[in-house]
Amino acid sequence: MSHIPLGVLDLVPVASGSTAAEALHRSIDLARAAERAGYARYWFAEHHLNPGVAGTSPAVVLALTASATSTIRLGSGAVLLGHRTALATVEEFGLLDALHPGRIDLGLGRSPGPPPASAGTAGRGSGHAAGQEPATAPRRDAAGGAGGAGGAEPVRVGRAARRTPDGLVLPPPSSFAHLLGSPRVALQQRLLRLPGARTQDYAEQVDDLLALLRGDYLSPEGVAAHPVPGTGADVQVWVLGSSGGVSAEVAGRNGLRFGANYHVAPAGVLEAADAYRAAFKPSADLDRPYLTVSADVVVAEDDTTARELAAGYGPWVRSIRTAEGAIPYPSPAEAAAYPWTAEDHALVADRLDTRFVGSPDRVAAGLALLQEATGADELLVTTITHDHTARVRSYELLAEAWRSV
Repeated sequence: MSHIPLGVLDLVPVASGSTAAEALHRSIDLARAAERAGYARYWFAEHHLNPGVAGTSPAVVLALTASATSTIRLGSGAVLLGHRTALATVEEFGLLDALHPGRIDLGLGRSPGPPPASAGTAGRGSGHAAGQEPATAPRRDAAGGAGGAGGAEPVRVGRAARRTPDGLVLPPPSSFAHLLGSPRVALQQRLLRLPGARTQDYAEQVDDLLALLRGDYLSPEGVAAHPVPGTGADVQVWVLGSSGGVSAEVAGRNGLRFGANYHVAPAGVLEAADAYRAAFKPSADLDRPYLTVSADVVVAEDDTTARELAAGYGPWVRSIRTAEGAIPYPSPAEAAAYPWTAEDHALVADRLDTRFVGSPDRVAAGLALLQEATGADELLVTTITHDHTARVRSYELLAEAWRSV
């Protein structure tokens, strides 16, 4: 599997007892380590109003990280377009490309919460920016993930998990319905959007963005727009999605690269990949579908140590899925003291069942299974531990093991 590149998705987590500034410095240090270890790309997610996540602006963090690295590709996973304009996004990433040509990825996603008028389609195709051990030995003692601006991510509905013929776990589908009435989620959307602003249709917005990058944008009145920097920027555009909905269709129709979010919405990963491939049309940039699939991972020298390092994820995900907002990432001792209930477990079980946690060989085997089941051209790995040294070491161990799979 060494021919399948690995990338990093960083949520810039804030560990309990630390600060956002420390989290940012640690992410830059991790990017340097990922570059040394041979990872192909390093992406930052976008989150808002989460005390446990410092990655509020991918472009800003990218600028800082690009100056501290030299070869690794850097990008957003993803910029959430629901509260942005195509022009602002192109200009920001055009600036990055002007300073760091050929290294910038622009990952696009939809905000996880819909405008009030379209609440019935919440989360469909959202591009979020973060398992279990390999399916040969599934466990339920380490929980999974974070994703989506403000933490609006799905909870599972009551059906049993299934496995693909390869053995990949596909949990029951998830729903955003319980979060639609959350005052915190509503506040986040209100603060991110200008009063009275209309959210542009996502497919139309992506079309505008691509036209601005190419330099052939024309308004309905026939007026051209050429952002500088931005027009002609050597930016690699991706779309991230969690289902077979509009994000997969938009990526395929435009001949863009696509990221399927197994780490956020594992139930829909195959649907998303299939819908993207079915919609794909060759473009000037890409003559065939190109897919990355995200995975939630913790690696240590042995399984027991890895499970201990991963222990804080359950309480962290619970805080997101109850619309509390991501809490500072708990230490293993804090996680052990957490008053866990059956309801808490059910709330995060899909993430707990689809995380890859263990020794280097065990996790590499699990990722190989994920790649085979999805046909992914790349894998995008996200790892969170309370201890920064253990997090860096997790990525180093995985890179070493992946080269021998």
